[in-house]
Amino acid sequence: MKLYDNFDSGNGYKVRLILNQLDIPYTYLEVDTLKGESRTEDYLAMNPNGRIPLLEPEPGMYLPESNAILCFLAEGTPYLPGDRWSRAQVMQWLFFEQYSHEPNIATPRFWLRHTEIDPRRQGLLEEKQALGRAALGVMEHHLKTSPYFAAGIYTIADIALYAYTHVAHQGGFDLEPYPAVRDWLDRVRDQPRHAPMATQPGPVSWRD
Repeated sequence: MKLYDNFDSGNGYKVRLILNQLDIPYTYLEVDTLKGESRTEDYLAMNPNGRIPLLEPEPGMYLPESNAILCFLAEGTPYLPGDRWSRAQVMQWLFFEQYSHEPNIATPRFWLRHTEIDPRRQGLLEEKQALGRAALGVMEHHLKTSPYFAAGIYTIADIALYAYTHVAHQGGFDLEPYPAVRDWLDRVRDQPRHAPMATQPGPVSWRD
C-alpha cells in the first residue's frame, strides 16, 4: 500500500492517522505541492484532480479524496459503524467537514503559513475565519451532549474533524471559547495508537 502525501496536509494526516490506528503498514511518498509535484504528468495520470492525499492500495489502483480513503480503510472496523443510522451520522459529519469546516479552517492556516497576506487577502482571510468560527460553534453545540460525533463512539468522523481542528490556532483561531471542542481534542489524543501530525517526512514506512 502506498500513500502519496504531504506532511503539512491535514487531509493527508487523516489518512496517516487511521493507517497507524489500524496498524496497516504502507509506503509513504512525499509530494511537494508547493513545488508543483502534484501537477506533473505522472501524478496527474494517477489523480487528474492533482491533489493529495492519494492512496494506492494495490498497484495501479488509485483512490483520491481523504474522506473517501477514510471510508475505504475503515470498512469492516469499529471506525465505520455497520448499522444504517450510525453510518449515516458518520457521513453527515464527513460532509460537514468538507463543506463547512475544512474550507474555512484549513484555508486560513495555509494562507498564514505559506502566502503573503496583502490587503485583499486580509479581507478574504477574515471572511474565512468568521465561517470557521461558525463551524467550530456547530461542533461545540454537538459536543456539549456527546463525547464524539457519531454513534457516541470514536469514528472516522472524529478523525476527519480532528485533523484541522487541532492545528486551528495556526489559522488564527482561538479555541478558548470552545471548551467542549477542547475536551474532545483531548479524548481523540488519548485514543490507542494515536499519532501526532508530523511536519517533516519520516521513514519510508511511517509509524508512531
